[in-house]
Amino acid sequence: MSTFVIGKCLRTILALLIIVTLTFFILRTSGDPALTFLPPDATPQMVESFREKWGLDRSLIEQYFTYLGTILQGDLGYSFTDGRPATEVVGERIPKTLLLLGASFLFMLAMGIPLGLLSALRHNTWIDRLIMSVAVAGYSLPNFFLGILLILFLSMQFHLLPSTGSTGWLHLIMPVLTIGTSGAAVIARFVRAAMLDVLNQPYIRTARARGLGEITVILRHALPNAAIPTVTVVGFLFGSLIAGAVVTEAVFAWPGIGRLTVTAVSTRDLAVVQTIVLLVASSMIFANLLVDFLYGWLDPRIGSAAGRGGEK
Repeated sequence: MSTFVIGKCLRTILALLIIVTLTFFILRTSGDPALTFLPPDATPQMVESFREKWGLDRSLIEQYFTYLGTILQGDLGYSFTDGRPATEVVGERIPKTLLLLGASFLFMLAMGIPLGLLSALRHNTWIDRLIMSVAVAGYSLPNFFLGILLILFLSMQFHLLPSTGSTGWLHLIMPVLTIGTSGAAVIARFVRAAMLDVLNQPYIRTARARGLGEITVILRHALPNAAIPTVTVVGFLFGSLIAGAVVTEAVFAWPGIGRLTVTAVSTRDLAVVQTIVLLVASSMIFANLLVDFLYGWLDPRIGSAAGRGGEK
């Protein structure tokens, strides 16, 4: 098991290094931040002074290794906009984003798992077809389109919910519905497929033949075995929530990381953009790493097999 953990951790470090490298070079070769940040009537001396102040006058390779060295020291650079550390600029937006994404994730689980389970238990009935039809529709709607629809009907038409801001729990409802609907649809479909596969296994028929109640069979035998394939999609959705929040936060003017990303990209605030990308990448990689560890916990054979493979 130790070889399994070490291998996963090394791959995590390598993935982060690749993401940091790609982000660094793509941002710096796609345009000059000085020309974007400074006004159009800026003099050549002002442009050169800006580049020198932020170290943009050096070669890309020199800038890259300097950046790697500062990352290892916990310094992710300073914002062009106000001169504060990028970690401070991003960090003050994290609580709002965590609130939104945490509520959205709970909504996904609370809706997706019961609906997927109900659909599997009522396989080939009108309930199954209705749930799967709604799931396909929920997954097919883009976040920005669903968000605009919610604003049009729940805010502008019926005046039930506020369309922007984050001052109360009512402001949270429409963004959570926007982010969580597609995720709940995906979870429902995966839970249904996993449960249908497990319910057809011989050990389920044996458990029923022993006289166990249907609830006991489902909770004790079916759900634990259906959890392994379901964990995959749940982990992926958890890791991709921050990336999915970019559009949603912009639509609802939610003051989180997603809205900051739009602003930082438009002003080419390199340090802030790089910090956000690193944060998003780390969350996705950590989620996948957590999924791997959950695999090993739910089915110890996975970790043992990986460990034996690493010893060869």
